[in-house]
Amino acid sequence: MTGESTFPTFPDGFRWGVATSAYQIEGAVDVNGRGASIWDTFSHRAGAVDNGDTGDVACDHYHRYGEDIALMRELGVDSYRFSVAWPRIQPQGSGTPSSAGLDFYSRLVDELLAAGIEPCLTLYHWDLPQRLEEAGGWCERDTAGRFADYAAIVHRELGDRVRLWTTLNEPFCAAFLGYAEGRHAPGAREGHEALAAAHHLLLGHGAATAAMRAQRYGDESFGITLNLNPVTPVSDSPEDVAAARRYECYQNLAFSDPVLAGSYPDVESTVWGEISDFSFRRGGDLELIGTELDFLGVNNYFPAYVRAAPFESVDPKLRTADDIGIELDPPESLRRTTMNWPVEAAGLSRLLLWLGERYPELPPIYITENGTSGFDAPDGEGEIHDGHRIEYLDTHLRELRGAMRAGVVVHGYYCWSLLDNFEWAEGYKQRFGLVYVDFESQRRVRKDSFDWYRRAVAHSREPDGSLTG
Repeated sequence: MTGESTFPTFPDGFRWGVATSAYQIEGAVDVNGRGASIWDTFSHRAGAVDNGDTGDVACDHYHRYGEDIALMRELGVDSYRFSVAWPRIQPQGSGTPSSAGLDFYSRLVDELLAAGIEPCLTLYHWDLPQRLEEAGGWCERDTAGRFADYAAIVHRELGDRVRLWTTLNEPFCAAFLGYAEGRHAPGAREGHEALAAAHHLLLGHGAATAAMRAQRYGDESFGITLNLNPVTPVSDSPEDVAAARRYECYQNLAFSDPVLAGSYPDVESTVWGEISDFSFRRGGDLELIGTELDFLGVNNYFPAYVRAAPFESVDPKLRTADDIGIELDPPESLRRTTMNWPVEAAGLSRLLLWLGERYPELPPIYITENGTSGFDAPDGEGEIHDGHRIEYLDTHLRELRGAMRAGVVVHGYYCWSLLDNFEWAEGYKQRFGLVYVDFESQRRVRKDSFDWYRRAVAHSREPDGSLTG
């Protein structure tokens, strides 16, 4: 960003951060006894990931975390949101933990604290141990119990130094992209079983939170991260309004209502039809799932504009975004990212205000992911000019501040992502990082957005909010 513009100031104590996840950056998939995860298996399946890419090496963060922490320190961020790889702690998904795995994350936490950066730890960012998947994965209720055991192990090791704990990242993706649409690991296309996976993920969240609270060290905070979209019908027609309600249930309410309201969405029978008898639900489940949160993590990248479409499911047991009678149809005026996601910063403030209206007892929020993709590449001088990312971050942060002034309580913002990384089924072609990674040499190159974010963080606390070039 060049020249001079004003930048909104944020309250004292507002946390600025960057975010990553284990499988996307760590690599070292067969080091020190780490077991296989569902993403190790899925990414090696022919045709599952663009260009046949895998996370085997990724950003080699496992060996280069010191260099990456130095980048964070240069950014001036307060906090780093990362995830722990479950198969690095319990290679088979249960049993005695790996001392080498625990030691790695202990060293990471210690070095973060030495750099003045607060760890924000996510226990599950989609890398289920493959052995548990072979026993049924999240479709089986037992996996929720195994997750609580794993959470207690990690918390017992790190709870004396880590204050911010997130159980799950985006259970929507883990359940529906993984078990219904088949676009993510484990690559299943199911109906009843996908809904069971969604339920058991939330049950695991509740059980893990209870297990950690039972052994808490002191002032830890526990939460969950949901990926949510503001949903708008493209017209006032009854058909489009009904379609928007179905999509809102699929994308948001199937997860936010049990967690934040202790109830199942009243529209769910319209969305899921006859594909499930919900026999996986038991008495007391909602009470556990709806355990009080210290904070809610919100991931948001784009808005959803919904148009009604015919119900023409190729398989009546599936109920995905493609076959619940909806079509996503954003206005043509909205710019698209390289992921083909519409860009509308005002969607973030609409979402936050909607959350506050729907859930009167809403806990404090952290924006745990927000950012944009690009086909970023060095120019002839080796520099990466990503003005599109600067514009995206600038406009979304302004909308965030506006929502806060309107009364939504937000305690922090984590930019996705620190590094270009393995972008799941998209492989390495989509780059979200403030830092460019040459995946062959592992060389890190700061993008223009890195410097912009560094200055934004520094100046956001200055009285005049001035951001100069």
